[in-house]
Amino acid sequence: MLIKPFHPSITKTKNLSPFVYSHFRLTVHFTIPSYTMFGGNGGTKKRHRVGSNSRISSTAALIDSSRPEGTLTEVSHKPLPSSSSIRRSNSRHSLPTLAPSVSNGFNDPTTADVILRLYLDQSSPFDSDDSETQLAVDSSSEFQIYLHSTVLRRSKYFSALLSDRWKKDSTEIDYYRFNLAVPSSAGSINNHVTVLQLLYNNEISSAIDTASTALELLPVALELLFEDCVTACVRYLEAVPWTEEEERSVLSFIPLLREEESSELLARVSPPKSDLSEEMLHGLILTAIHNHPNMAFAKAFVAKLLRDFSSRESARRVLDKSFETSLKVVRESLEEYSSPDFRGGHNEAEAIQRLNLHTAMTNGRHLLWLIERMIELRAADTAVKEWSEQALFTANLQRAFRDDAWRNIVPGLPSVVLRCTCKLANAVAAGVILASRQVRMKLVKDWLPVLIVCKDNMTPMLTNHKSLYLELEETFLKIISTLPMSEAQELLQQCLSFSTRNVEDCPHLVSAFTTWFRRANRQLQGDHYQLS
Repeated sequence: MLIKPFHPSITKTKNLSPFVYSHFRLTVHFTIPSYTMFGGNGGTKKRHRVGSNSRISSTAALIDSSRPEGTLTEVSHKPLPSSSSIRRSNSRHSLPTLAPSVSNGFNDPTTADVILRLYLDQSSPFDSDDSETQLAVDSSSEFQIYLHSTVLRRSKYFSALLSDRWKKDSTEIDYYRFNLAVPSSAGSINNHVTVLQLLYNNEISSAIDTASTALELLPVALELLFEDCVTACVRYLEAVPWTEEEERSVLSFIPLLREEESSELLARVSPPKSDLSEEMLHGLILTAIHNHPNMAFAKAFVAKLLRDFSSRESARRVLDKSFETSLKVVRESLEEYSSPDFRGGHNEAEAIQRLNLHTAMTNGRHLLWLIERMIELRAADTAVKEWSEQALFTANLQRAFRDDAWRNIVPGLPSVVLRCTCKLANAVAAGVILASRQVRMKLVKDWLPVLIVCKDNMTPMLTNHKSLYLELEETFLKIISTLPMSEAQELLQQCLSFSTRNVEDCPHLVSAFTTWFRRANRQLQGDHYQLS
């Protein structure tokens, strides 16, 4: 006779996904005293009834198909078989080797009142389909273990199976037979046996010494609702590093854990807010350019992080924010230097002026590094627009560079500022940054006077400065050639300072004026220009 009870307390014990239950079957056999059965000839026979009872699932009871309904199996009241009678098949699965049984301990047949038969289930829908990793398994593979109901009750799952609601008369049951089907994946039986052994162990944590071990035991502990083992596995995983593959496994188990169990694991892998990556990148940039003792190495490392960052838009926002911060510091320092507003003695005033220039110089270098990163990532659109709207800043620079005080304090300041301008202007002229006509015009209009002042006040002109000035001259002239003729006319007149004693030494200037005059002399005939 087939018994199919349903114990609702199982599903209330722990809120688990159907995944936990659906990939193994458990058949329960109670050995019950004999009853009288009438045969077809009117005679009577003494039989023992073995009722087949399915394991309670969160979705449905699954019946072991090897025991058809109504099957009667003859069972005698005799001692449980010895541990040496454990059956193994010729399966390629490696079945565990159990330690010698201890009295009243794990796998002790003389005192056990539960026989648990583990067998491999090929029909599990969660087995791998990869032919290279799928093991050929004999469906008759099995492993028999002798256990104690008092110990099994540490597992809420077994506790529910052994509860009085599952028995007709608890005083009449000699022992229980449970059939437990486990997935046919490698190591599955070993993991189940290990968890069953841990039911006899009060020091579960001592058996978990690697993250892979914890990840192998955790699904079994979840299946059997062995809370102490689940807690030990989760606690170990929370405290140790993971490989990338182990992290994927942890993420797959998190939905099966209670909120209080998964909170520490989630804190490691789930950002508390959506912009945490941007916050981290911004902090790394600030540390690299301001606080790190090996600034060059730190900058190189952060530059690689920016190049490899998955979201280009996030990197753009972080760089824009850092650019605005550094530009503000440079701008305010030059403003205080050019328009001092303080009271005190001469020495104090000079110290403050030195501090302002050093601050501008230091942050100018940071600004140059940021601009290089932005151009590298093709994310300098905002920077170009911002740089073209610095009329007050460029005016302060011109006043500062006409004064000789800065020469002995920060002689490289003009070079740093003009390199920033040259980088951005080159990106615009090369089409790396597609700036609007207004931005292109203002970029040249505001920064051309700074270039002219630097050239006029650099005596003698250093070789590296000379090449920088020449590069910026050529770049400005290229940008001017993209502007309407009226705007180009105004700006080209300011470029006469690019001329040299020998006209042959300034071909870029000759070419720019030649182009402008060629366009100016082109006559409009009807709806078309006459090409000359």
